[in-house]
Amino acid sequence: MSLGKSSLVVSLPKEWMQLNDVKKGETVSFNIQRDRSLVIYPSSIKKSEEKEIIINVTSNEEEILITQKILGAFLNGYTGIILTSDNIFTVPQTKAIRNMAGRLYMRVMEADAKKVYLQSLTDESKASLEQAIKRMHLISRSMCEGAFTALKNNDVALAKSTFSLDDDVDHFAFFIVRILRNAAQNPYLANELHIDPLDCMDHQMLVSRMEHASDYAADITRHIIMLSGANQTIPGEVIELMITAGTQVADLYVKSVEAFFSKDVDAAVGIMKCRNKLEKLDIEMTSKAFIGPQKEAELVCGICSIRDNIKRISHCTFSIAEIAVNRAFKII
Repeated sequence: MSLGKSSLVVSLPKEWMQLNDVKKGETVSFNIQRDRSLVIYPSSIKKSEEKEIIINVTSNEEEILITQKILGAFLNGYTGIILTSDNIFTVPQTKAIRNMAGRLYMRVMEADAKKVYLQSLTDESKASLEQAIKRMHLISRSMCEGAFTALKNNDVALAKSTFSLDDDVDHFAFFIVRILRNAAQNPYLANELHIDPLDCMDHQMLVSRMEHASDYAADITRHIIMLSGANQTIPGEVIELMITAGTQVADLYVKSVEAFFSKDVDAAVGIMKCRNKLEKLDIEMTSKAFIGPQKEAELVCGICSIRDNIKRISHCTFSIAEIAVNRAFKII
């Protein structure tokens, strides 16, 4: 209805106000959707309802299945996870539950021989999505750079230190994916975080590639440690090519994430143009890796795995660059 000469007023349904306990004089917030529809929220401080799930565990259930069930429930936004056993939890099952709770920063609120209650104390509405991803990237970047520095200097101590960072990357990845999945289902939370469903998809793809790149860097450090323990040394020519390729990949990886946030299409396309150059280095590395005397099995395994992981990090990098380009052309 009209209010004055230039204003229009829209009334709110009484049933909606009663459902959300909204009274006269209170503030409501709104958000314009991609289809130009208008979504109204009860208030800017309203919290989403807490969700709980009961997971039944059999006496012979494998630990990996239990941990995956806990992870799945966590990623789908459950604040309370109740695990019950038809008999009693075995010692390995109890350890697996507590280890997974620690990885997800969940607290064990109640526990006995047949029941464990886990609770997440994180308030997603107060989280900064971009800040969380950038912090995750700092650790992931450190892992990539540390892996190739350890490879260059045969620094086992640095390799071990870099390998230990993988858990920190996983912690961030779990937390961020939980936020994104919740935001995709909860318009109120998405409004609080200032993201839309397409943002959720782009950011989840980014986090997935970053987590994979970190895993590949961790695997490189694992093989550095393994080769040192076996007293095996990668030939000098091969090491040089690995360092050249790895250093370039690590640098492009950092630039691809920067291009994602800045929506710099030119930078992202420039990164993708480096694909052929890195493929040539990979071919040269492969051709020189097995020239000369026959090598021990541990050395062959180490060389092949390090080469493959460098290539996989490059694939993650180019994928992030492609996401950056696609995101830059998102319709606002």
